[in-house]
Amino acid sequence: MNIQNIRTAQSCATETLQAVQEFHAAVSQPNIELVIFFCSSEYDLDVLAAEMNRLFAGVQVVGCTTAGEIGPSGYLKHSLSGAGFPAGSCVAVSGLLDHLGQFDIVRGYDFAQSLLQQFESKAPQASPENSFVFMMIDGLSIREEPVAHALQYGLGKIPMFGGSAGDDLKFEKTSVYCDGRFHSDSAALILINTSLPFKIFKTQHFVPTDTRLVVTGADPAKRIVTEINGLPAAEEYARLVGVEVNDLNHMLFAALPVVVMIDGTDYVRSIQKANADGSLTFFCAIEEGLVLRMAHGMDLVNNLERTFDMVRVEIGEPLLVLGCDCILRNLEISQNGFKDRVEEIFRDNNTIGFSSYGEQFHGIHINQTLTGIAIGAAPEPIYPQLGQEARRA
Repeated sequence: MNIQNIRTAQSCATETLQAVQEFHAAVSQPNIELVIFFCSSEYDLDVLAAEMNRLFAGVQVVGCTTAGEIGPSGYLKHSLSGAGFPAGSCVAVSGLLDHLGQFDIVRGYDFAQSLLQQFESKAPQASPENSFVFMMIDGLSIREEPVAHALQYGLGKIPMFGGSAGDDLKFEKTSVYCDGRFHSDSAALILINTSLPFKIFKTQHFVPTDTRLVVTGADPAKRIVTEINGLPAAEEYARLVGVEVNDLNHMLFAALPVVVMIDGTDYVRSIQKANADGSLTFFCAIEEGLVLRMAHGMDLVNNLERTFDMVRVEIGEPLLVLGCDCILRNLEISQNGFKDRVEEIFRDNNTIGFSSYGEQFHGIHINQTLTGIAIGAAPEPIYPQLGQEARRA
């Protein structure tokens, strides 16, 4: 058994059964510990879930719907990508947090603590140095901020990253897959322990300007800003970026986001859409009194190259990168003709992942960011108790 044989795959089949079967054939192996997948919302999700259950019977399988999939075949739409982790490469525990509409901090903390206890029982060697957590959450729940905060609090120093599920920009229904079926209004959490080296990272290519936007009217529960600088939000944003209100669109919002400073670090706050009443809907939490600043983009490709260069300095060539890449980055990449180069960078670094409606990093929900984990190689055997078995394989 090669305990570093993490297998990745991407099926471009548009027919659901065929896609799952191709994916299974590529990632399945004896004694598989965990499967993670990312799928287009265009598939028949009931059929996909049933076939995943049939083919991966008895295996932990966790996934989500997307706004685009990253895998060996590229940065695509209407595909199924993911990875299979052999036993020995990691120890994993997963769970589902449902009913996010009724979420409260205590329930989130208790859920994280319960999973952590299961995890520590299964992997007594687990510590913040050799363990990490991957979260996938309903991207239309509007609950990412409190959920991410509560879960990270409950997990203590074990670092968490993740992404918000998508639905190919329909903004109708997003789902996570856990315990054998798809769920909305839910989050799936995977706790992973490994002796392979890893690096959790985030990167964004925007820097703040001096132009301030003070939120003077908002509906925080709906992430809607009604006023900026005392004026109708869409009108004031349009004035600051130099366009007419009617010219506001996805591509403009992707190119000209705003940032907020939290504990000395700038985080992007992206606009989802302009509304007919002159308000703006955001992808992240927003509240009255918040001071935002306009941001401008640097070279996305160069930023991505430097990010992976730094990863390689720390862990060497990645065996696998799990990435949550904001859909607005995807739009910018496509609009500016960067797709071929970005696909090449992802492929060179063995990246799988998805276009997300938001990203999470150490308990903070953000936008227009790539969050992820890079897992490197290590000499065998990984765990001492597997030494003889590994040498015989």
